[in-house]
Amino acid sequence: MSDLENQMPQGGSGDVFQKKERRIFGTDGVRSRANSFPMTAELVLKLGRAAGMVLRKKEFRSTVVIGKDPRLSGYMFESALRAGFTSMGIHCLQVGTLPTPAVAFMTRALRADAGVVISASHNPYHDNGIKFFDPNGMKLPDSMELEIERVLFSNEMDQHQPLPMEIGRATNIEDAPGRYIEFCKNSFPKALRLNGLRVVVDCANGAAYQVAPRVFWELGAEVISIGNEPDGLNINNGYGSLHPEKMRTKVRETRADIGVAFDGDADRLLVCDEKGRLLDGDHVLAMCALAMKRNDTLRGDGVVATVMSNLGLERYLNQHGLKLIRTQVGDRYVLEHMITNGYNLGGEQSGHMIFLDHNTTGDGIVSALKVLELMASKQRPLSELTAGMEIVPQVLKNVIVPLGSDPLSSPKVAETIAKVQAAVMGNGRILIRKSGTEPKIRVMMEGDSLSKIQELVDEVCQAIQDYSTGDFNG
Repeated sequence: MSDLENQMPQGGSGDVFQKKERRIFGTDGVRSRANSFPMTAELVLKLGRAAGMVLRKKEFRSTVVIGKDPRLSGYMFESALRAGFTSMGIHCLQVGTLPTPAVAFMTRALRADAGVVISASHNPYHDNGIKFFDPNGMKLPDSMELEIERVLFSNEMDQHQPLPMEIGRATNIEDAPGRYIEFCKNSFPKALRLNGLRVVVDCANGAAYQVAPRVFWELGAEVISIGNEPDGLNINNGYGSLHPEKMRTKVRETRADIGVAFDGDADRLLVCDEKGRLLDGDHVLAMCALAMKRNDTLRGDGVVATVMSNLGLERYLNQHGLKLIRTQVGDRYVLEHMITNGYNLGGEQSGHMIFLDHNTTGDGIVSALKVLELMASKQRPLSELTAGMEIVPQVLKNVIVPLGSDPLSSPKVAETIAKVQAAVMGNGRILIRKSGTEPKIRVMMEGDSLSKIQELVDEVCQAIQDYSTGDFNG
């Protein structure tokens, strides 16, 4: 087991298990139930003002791109953000309902100084969130988020009010969907077409409901759309990457060649083959890594993934002379490692895939096109393209612990973990980490025997539970 797997990520800024210096920013922006702190209209307006003040420290008038998913509260927060930004002299370029990766692209394309997405991603409609991008379409660094927080909870904004003539303007970018559709199509080889392929597209009643079906149709596919009737309340509800059953059923019913399912903001993707067999991010990374190696376009001779990616992916890549580099959980950490160390393919088992030659964030539509590119170029069914990778049995369990407690500091818990590690050495791996958002410890184990790893995971969970309930003194 690597040193990284021994580390216990503290969940970054969103950690409620251990209080950090952050107050509203989590590991992926600001997120909570709509109309509850911090996602209230009043605080979001102030957040726009604080972010605007940080941007105004530059020597030129700043612009910011604002996009959202179709959940009901998005209208309220879009208005609040716009008011906050313009009150601080920031121009707002509104792109409307578009996927998160589209906002990252539009931020670069419009040469804006920042991008903002109003979305709670795969969460239910009653949640919402705000995520910022820098001018390059990258997530803001921790230092800038902390500066925005500092300004937000200070009195500085009241001391730097722009003059009436300096108030910002708001402009609707009417052609934003078309621009993003062309961007996605340009990630697909011009010599290929999707003619003859029947594709089920599950949009999760989310941000991709307009653009995703059009991308595949304009490239020649026969498109069967589901989950493409958002009403503000049904995002991620029974459809999309969290609920792929309807996609799988529709593929079998219509004898489609492939099913693709996005989450609410379309930055992640799950796929099923023509038989309805579900394929996650690890399968997609495996297929694409080998194809890019054959085409001599894979940089770094490997793939960057997280500690949650299946051991089967690592074994498969190793068999083909490639390496798997693991980071802590979170696509931002995957991206950071890719940029720092020169890799252009990375992602998460959950379906966030980053093709850095095309976009700076996970992009579900581009990822789907990469799979379709393989099918079209090889003229083979998807089930055959993924036949070589064998998923290793994986067990994940969560143990709820008292807020502020630290069972992993207990010598008895450590002794149990060490014993379990020795039992799987060479034939599996164990990962134990604190949740970034809840007072839980997650215990994950992989190995060739499902019954054996279930037994070992239960043993570790029981030791943590005993410490938490005071059944022994550690």
